[in-house]
Amino acid sequence: MKIVNIVPGFGGTFYCGNCLRDSGYTKSLIKLGHDAMMLPIYLPLTMEHGIEEDTNPIFYGAVNIYLKQNFKIFRKMPPWMERFFNSSSILRYAAKKAGSTRTEGLEEMTISMIMGMDGNQNAELQELIDFLKNHEKPDVVHLSNALLIGLAKQIREQLNVPVVCSLQDEDVWVDAMNNHYREKVWNLMSRKAEHVDAFIAVSDYYAAEMKHKMRIPENKLHVVPIGIDASLYSYAEPVNNPYVIGYISRMYKEHGFGLLIDAFIKLKEIPEFKNVLLKLSGGYTADDKKYVKTQIKKLKKAGIYHDVEIIDEFKPENRYTFFNKLTILSVPVLKGEAFGTYQLESLACGIPLVQPALGAFPEIIEQTSGGVTYTPNTSSELTKKWTEVLSNPKLIEDLSSKGYKSVMEKYGNDSVSEQVLEIYKKLTL
Repeated sequence: MKIVNIVPGFGGTFYCGNCLRDSGYTKSLIKLGHDAMMLPIYLPLTMEHGIEEDTNPIFYGAVNIYLKQNFKIFRKMPPWMERFFNSSSILRYAAKKAGSTRTEGLEEMTISMIMGMDGNQNAELQELIDFLKNHEKPDVVHLSNALLIGLAKQIREQLNVPVVCSLQDEDVWVDAMNNHYREKVWNLMSRKAEHVDAFIAVSDYYAAEMKHKMRIPENKLHVVPIGIDASLYSYAEPVNNPYVIGYISRMYKEHGFGLLIDAFIKLKEIPEFKNVLLKLSGGYTADDKKYVKTQIKKLKKAGIYHDVEIIDEFKPENRYTFFNKLTILSVPVLKGEAFGTYQLESLACGIPLVQPALGAFPEIIEQTSGGVTYTPNTSSELTKKWTEVLSNPKLIEDLSSKGYKSVMEKYGNDSVSEQVLEIYKKLTL
């Protein structure tokens, strides 16, 4: 089967769970004998994707579509100028400088993309479809997320192939908009959903969320969890002398980075936990830099900055070395997440989870038996739960063993890919 997975490139400056999902899935399909590829839009693929696709063009070049959306004069730029702004060198430079993932200022761009042929990027859409039609001839086109749903109608009509769309964390982008734009975008996405043959949510929690927000019919909605490549990870017993708490995700407010820092400061005030260390990884954007500096200042003021290590290297092939130095992992995302790939990565290395009872976190922890949850999601409650877990070595050992076994049995990329392939097969009969 020929499968084209259309994915957004990004700057590579922070840990991206969706990118891990897409790259792992594509590599797994190839391993299973299918002709699969990742087709990047906006920006080039990065090492975070784990796949080199340098020979493929990049559609919807970020520089071009930004200029066309915001300045009418660029909507009729000569071909040579389009080629210049869409050149590999310009886009790679833009990728390195990509410092923001804010919704603010990009609401109209989001709407235009979702409108498809009726938006300002209609020429880019036709260019992508012509490439698929003349060069790839796919059996299935898979969209990385529902914010790309504007591509679906024309792909189905012109290529006469089914379109599948993954669902993961679109609400983080849309719900950050003001009321006017938020309602408009969800309504538009709901209308465009009729052009998608199947939606695949990464958790039961998120399937229910998106069924409501996008009014997706039951018969179109499937749940397939994220998978990981077990060969990239190495099991090790959680360290215990001293105990080490880990965090790996983008370092910014919404992912609870400041909450985690406050909880660690409180933990260090308890005499029996004065030797606990904290390891941080996952990177951040230019927008987050000031916020991260503020958190570091709090650690220095508390006199415990020397007990904290920030690890800048978080490429997939090296990430196991981060987990193998931990006792437990916590990423206290303020509102929860659709899944949280780092949870599987942590458990694949034998490291238990301490997560807020929000989003899909309780669901994943229940299914893996590899962690505990707490509520409400406050620094005080997180500190309390840390003390409970770190005071019980037998519990840590039990969570480590059960979590590792569960991930190895249920969440391998190949097993997950087989579930998605069954959906494809039903659509292509």
